[in-house]
Amino acid sequence: MRTSKHIKYILSVIMVSMFTFSCTDLLDEPLENQIIAENTDYTQSANMILMLYGSYAELNSLQWETFPIISVRGDDVNAAGDQFPLTETDAFRYDRNFWMYNSSWLNLYSDLLYWHGAMEEIKKFEEAGASATTSQQYIAEIKVMRAFELLQLSRLWGNILIPRSSQPSDLFNVELSTFQEVMEHISAQMDEAIPLLPAVHPNQRSDVRGGVTRFTALAVKAMANLELKEFQTAADATGQIISSGLFALEPDYYQLFKIPGKLNRENVLELQYSDFGTPTGTSTRYLWDFFGPASWTPSRSGAGGGWGFWEPSQKYIKFMLDRGERERLETTVLFTPAGIAALKTDPEYATLPSWVSNVTPDGDVFNSHPRYLFLSGKFYLPSTQLTPGRFTYGENKNLPVIRYSEILLMHAEALVSGASSSALSADAAVNQVRARVGLNPISGANLDVVLDEKYAEFGTEWGIRFYDLVRHGRTTELNYEGRNFQLNIHRYLPYPLEQQDILPQIKGASNQG
Repeated sequence: MRTSKHIKYILSVIMVSMFTFSCTDLLDEPLENQIIAENTDYTQSANMILMLYGSYAELNSLQWETFPIISVRGDDVNAAGDQFPLTETDAFRYDRNFWMYNSSWLNLYSDLLYWHGAMEEIKKFEEAGASATTSQQYIAEIKVMRAFELLQLSRLWGNILIPRSSQPSDLFNVELSTFQEVMEHISAQMDEAIPLLPAVHPNQRSDVRGGVTRFTALAVKAMANLELKEFQTAADATGQIISSGLFALEPDYYQLFKIPGKLNRENVLELQYSDFGTPTGTSTRYLWDFFGPASWTPSRSGAGGGWGFWEPSQKYIKFMLDRGERERLETTVLFTPAGIAALKTDPEYATLPSWVSNVTPDGDVFNSHPRYLFLSGKFYLPSTQLTPGRFTYGENKNLPVIRYSEILLMHAEALVSGASSSALSADAAVNQVRARVGLNPISGANLDVVLDEKYAEFGTEWGIRFYDLVRHGRTTELNYEGRNFQLNIHRYLPYPLEQQDILPQIKGASNQG
């Protein structure tokens, strides 16, 4: 699955055959492409929405290697399988030659350039007579997608280049922006977008169901301001989402990550995929194989497996057992016989709850395999939920990105860090999340309580745990199983060597400290 350095950027914003595109093989110069849209009749205003559809398609096409690079460094998850440099990354031993660093950089930057191209095309439709209100909404939606991925880029690499246009060559003229400057830029961009976006739940949109709304932008703004430690701004943004009354926690945490969770009232942003309910033919899907089992006995005969590259950590499992958790642990972790045996070697866990089993509630059996002891349940689709005739692992499953539980717990995090709110108290926010999984309420929430609740709630998701610990200077938690995290060395990944050979701004530059 190694990505070649001869990567082709498909940067045209045109997604249908009625438009003419030009794309260039970039060989060793992946930042010297041009977007050329020819023979486009911009007076055909009805076609402007195609730019928006293409932008969502780009968002949903997140490449499989990008998610683990974003997410692998927390104490909630380990890199399993045979990608040695990924395992080394998880242990904070970075190799700037690792192909997944370069590929993730390219994946995210290609999205950003694509979206700039889409916004440029939408402006041309507006100039030719399309509705300014509609065009500005579409551009605002794309700004939110762009902001979310800029957030991920800067969390990974700290000081980054912020594209200003769809022209890759323009990046040569852009100065590096610091992590703080990137977060400030994201927050300002969301301030521009928020008033232009529909104030509805994403699943209430009729044009792009599940698409970006005002509340998605507020969520991204809150994320950026938590990183800036602008806690009042984060509390205000999350408070608006809470006060809207449009979002609610899904009562069934387990099913939230399965087919019943698609376009759920809890989801603020999700990547959407579908097999369109048919046994054959077109299917859009994330490459769930990365997370899937190399050995299992599915309840539905013939269901496919995967590579076994994503493993919840024993530290996380023991943390959850100590809390008396079942629903979130059973959802997040798929046990194997070898994993259960490994837990029992610790005298404190020699006797496990009777429900700890390698058989899921849906009857799928996960067998032992040399690559891993456990597998990730949030990226698992029960074989019984596959559309009849479909057998590929996880097919038809969506990928939640931002959930209402994260809004509640970001709100609580901001409040215990000094902010105030009339929308909801920190205790009430935490207790909503706890009540969903049958835990008793707490009182007197502090940062320890909030971060523990986020650890339990978001295990294996989007690197949330790692970024929480770094943000609050609690990185000693990352020093488990021989790891040695040092903030001024390991917070950011090194710039990919191939990009340093191309971009003078990052050649020899340090993004640490």
